[in-house]
Amino acid sequence: MYNNKKSNTKHMKILIIEDNKVLSDNIKTYLKLEGIDSTQLFNPKTANYELTINDYDLVIMDLWLPDIDWIEVCKNIRNSGKNIPILMLTARNNIKDKISWFKAGADDYLTKPFDYEELIIRIQALVRRNFSIKWQNIFLNENLELDIENKKVFLDWDEIHLSNLEIELLIYLVHNKWKIISKDELLNKVWWEYDDFKVNRTVDVYVGYLRKKLGKDIVETVRWQWYTIN
Repeated sequence: MYNNKKSNTKHMKILIIEDNKVLSDNIKTYLKLEGIDSTQLFNPKTANYELTINDYDLVIMDLWLPDIDWIEVCKNIRNSGKNIPILMLTARNNIKDKISWFKAGADDYLTKPFDYEELIIRIQALVRRNFSIKWQNIFLNENLELDIENKKVFLDWDEIHLSNLEIELLIYLVHNKWKIISKDELLNKVWWEYDDFKVNRTVDVYVGYLRKKLGKDIVETVRWQWYTIN
């Protein structure tokens, strides 16, 4: 079953937005030694698209990116609805700059040159903090509450019984809110194993169960092949 809990940084996925290839390669190499998967992005203009099509646990971003406003990149990440921690890399270190970074949506920063062990410590701290936020109760609407940690749903304060697969499906959709998710992705993330002849119907059936129990508008169908949570 899908489980978003992480006890450490292993099995994480990090996006590195850094136009300096040497520095980016060094970060990627060190992360790999720690068992952390990472994707390098040398053209920051494609950051918004990359973050739309793929999920990341954290973003490492250079403050001074060519031909793009780093503040806009931060704001776009925040406006996407994804609660992704942002760690800034910078050569500047005055209080005025720090205020502007945090106002734009950065969560932490490292001043160049930095120690790679400190980089890992900062990553661990940010992911731990973000993890605790992710597992708070969420109100899907004014009457519908999702208790993610205990895997319970309440409608007008009354608990609604959901099967294990139904609750796992709902949690995955909620964690990826504002993202359009394909049936294949849901099958791979929520169902560990499935038969080929079940691919088209399995997700449809369970989305139907959620709609019946939680409201017909809880999950939106997009072009019959993708879903998104409302």
